[in-house]
Amino acid sequence: MTLRVKSEQLFAEALRYIPGGVNSPVRAFRGVGGQPFFAASAKGSRVTDADGNEYIDYVGTWGPAILGHAHPKIIAAVQGAAAGGTSFGIPNPREVVMAKLICGAVPSVQKVRMCNSGTEATMSAIRLARGFTGRDKIIKFDGCYHGHVDSLLVKAGSGALTFGHPDSAGVPAAFTQHTVVLPFNDEDAVRAAFAANAGQVAGIIVEPVPGNAGLYPPRPGYLEFLREITAANGALLIFDEVMTGFRLARGGAQERYGIAPDLSCFGKIIGGGLPVGAFGGRVEIMDCLAPLGPVYQAGTLSGNPLAMAAGIAALEDLNAEVYARLEELGARLEAGMREAAQSANVPVQFQRVGSMFCGYFTDQPVYNVADAMRSDRARFAKYFHGMLDEGVYFAPSQFEAGFLSTAHTEEDIDRTISAARKVMKTLG
Repeated sequence: MTLRVKSEQLFAEALRYIPGGVNSPVRAFRGVGGQPFFAASAKGSRVTDADGNEYIDYVGTWGPAILGHAHPKIIAAVQGAAAGGTSFGIPNPREVVMAKLICGAVPSVQKVRMCNSGTEATMSAIRLARGFTGRDKIIKFDGCYHGHVDSLLVKAGSGALTFGHPDSAGVPAAFTQHTVVLPFNDEDAVRAAFAANAGQVAGIIVEPVPGNAGLYPPRPGYLEFLREITAANGALLIFDEVMTGFRLARGGAQERYGIAPDLSCFGKIIGGGLPVGAFGGRVEIMDCLAPLGPVYQAGTLSGNPLAMAAGIAALEDLNAEVYARLEELGARLEAGMREAAQSANVPVQFQRVGSMFCGYFTDQPVYNVADAMRSDRARFAKYFHGMLDEGVYFAPSQFEAGFLSTAHTEEDIDRTISAARKVMKTLG
């Protein structure tokens, strides 16, 4: 077993000063048991903990590290920006460059507003959709996470047409009364929701490829259906591409699937590893934002020069060759992980879209969160710790996606597969 003495000491101290010892819940390893390790550094495809143990990293800061950790160009960009000042609260030239990069890569985005997190982006996009349409209700999907906005921390009601219930203490029920929660990949549920709330739905917000309950792709035609039914009902289609934007393609999932939403939310990669968010869409919708329109949104650190510099450096390096490379690595990992599970006679649904992936320990297909919940979490926990001891770091939850980067090598992939073969044999 790998020794993590310093991490254990740090965690014990953190518990005294930080709720649960962590600043984001999934880091606490509650889904797999045990204690988290503390990162000391990261470079390329590897992360090194406080005890000097090195791991092949498939979390990648939960998605942003598409070029790998500590990419030299990004580090240099941040250092250069910091030398000129870390924050202004005044427009800076890098904001314009970033806006042009996003609008140029994502045709559905004609104007974009920067903010500081994915949560801010989705919260603002929903407010804008309501302000633009003059309607209150929002449809979301069970298992799709759009940040910790009060009205979106919602679990499904007892039926497809019921309003959701708060999924967190501290969220008044009244805050979720205009949120309708439906199962993903279910067209009939969406039709019924529009029929039951005729003329009241401001929009649908959706992760085009849900990556916060593991990973399950949309069924063929499903995103096209969402595009058609929102347009037919005068509602907006909001793509939450915080995770998929600039990862599944330069133009995100909407490029990969050929769909043009009305509004899009971004984060992760566009910050190059620094805190960032953005939302954008058609001109007539975006111009409803203050100072031009009546929908208020603001942020002191929005367009922060360090985040803009890091994000610009990352986006400028993303081209067709990068995505082809990521596809090759993803296919290699997928084939090897499937073989490892089959050779050990362990039921696994390995699902991948581009450089995002997840393996569910179940023999049943996974199309939505209800399917995902049938997976064997105890088996996953054993697998997670086995792989960690082999020097491979996956997300510490059955219900999170994994991420590849251009810094991963064929040797990294093959070593991961070899470790999986070994660990899978212990799971029978």
